[in-house]
Amino acid sequence: MFDAHPDLTEAVVHGLGWLYVILFVMNAWWTVVAYRRGTHTRVRLFGLLEDGQEVPTAGFWALYSALLLMVAIAHFQVTGSYAAENFLIRMPEWLKVWIDAVIADPVAYFTLSVVGFAAVILLREWLVRPTVAWVLLNVALVFMALSMTDFDFRQIVGKPDNVPIVAMLFILGFFTWLYFRRAVENDRRIAEGRPLFEQEDNEKVLVWPDLVYTELICMVVLSVVLVAWGIVLQAPLEEPASAVKTPNPSKAPWYFLGLQEMLVYYDPWLAGVVFPSLILVGLMAIPYIDFNKKGNGYYTFKERAFAVSVFMFGFLPLWVAMIILGTFLRGPNWNIFGIYEYWDVHKLEVLNNVNLSEWFWLTLMQTQQPQSILVRELPGIIAVLAYLIILPPLLAGTVFRRFFHRMGFIRYMVFVNLALLMAALPIKMVLRWAFNLKYIVAIPEWFFNI
Repeated sequence: MFDAHPDLTEAVVHGLGWLYVILFVMNAWWTVVAYRRGTHTRVRLFGLLEDGQEVPTAGFWALYSALLLMVAIAHFQVTGSYAAENFLIRMPEWLKVWIDAVIADPVAYFTLSVVGFAAVILLREWLVRPTVAWVLLNVALVFMALSMTDFDFRQIVGKPDNVPIVAMLFILGFFTWLYFRRAVENDRRIAEGRPLFEQEDNEKVLVWPDLVYTELICMVVLSVVLVAWGIVLQAPLEEPASAVKTPNPSKAPWYFLGLQEMLVYYDPWLAGVVFPSLILVGLMAIPYIDFNKKGNGYYTFKERAFAVSVFMFGFLPLWVAMIILGTFLRGPNWNIFGIYEYWDVHKLEVLNNVNLSEWFWLTLMQTQQPQSILVRELPGIIAVLAYLIILPPLLAGTVFRRFFHRMGFIRYMVFVNLALLMAALPIKMVLRWAFNLKYIVAIPEWFFNI
């Protein structure tokens, strides 16, 4: 029977074969690097070797490279649609179901993004090891290759306007790793009293010809890549805009998807005007409220631990993770789908969102809501005022005591309010996902909702 949406076709299997060939070449090169380093690993092979005997690390990478080559050859042996549909090297169904169950749950998704961010911070000295980074890169690429055996995953990732986002995720991972690599190295050098990494090889070069030649070569290479990209992938152009037919889902450009995701939890005046303005104001205020004179002009983490952690929390879980959510998980009717799930336009999720005032008066107090707007929204108003007025002095005497003494009152209040407003986004997201709480203060009569 003809299947209009097969998971695997001959072309897909052969294309994945070329991906495994690239993986084989990469790891064959890494095998040579490991061999030249001469590193060894203690292993136990169930009596085949003596306990704790050291084996060259290059041997493991050689075996892995050989396995990748065999997998690539197996892909090229597939001929015909029947053989492709029954190809065994694919993502297991049980694993796809489990991943979709986790990813499609927004609470679990956000929790995983925060846990991943914390792991990067806490395990940075381990993650910056070249072998660890290479293993993680292989895991990501093999996961990508196995996931491409699913039809619905290919439809999402393979969209011409989603391909660069996938590439940027790998680029983001590389530069994040590079920062921590340099920062951990400099922190170690500072502890040992050695010169910084930036100070060892600080030979100046001339703009002409050194810098100009480098920029020229980069320009030529990038132009070739863009031309090849434009030939291979079709431009993601759709039919002319029409008021009677809107795309479902209707999404903003990728760099605004984080902002569009904020519109799910806040009114447009907050998500579209107030918060973006506060982000710009906060960025301008950073040089004036920062009291730490260390860590300027060189990579470091320990000397700028708080600043780096806050920035990365705002960038990775609160921005990049929201872009991933909006790009790959938000489907028709703005529902959340798993990465292997079919985007069904008829999918309905029953949500009973309630405002804080409704929950307080109807559920907790078990009475009717007051007619007066201010009395009705008094619980939410008290919660917001306590968050913005009472919480700052409490933090000044506890968690942020050192910041309060170093900054002074005015700079501290600017800093702590910016921090609380940034924290308001994940708090509101968790309240919506976990308790279906829509607005803390809901005054539609005045077009004012928080």
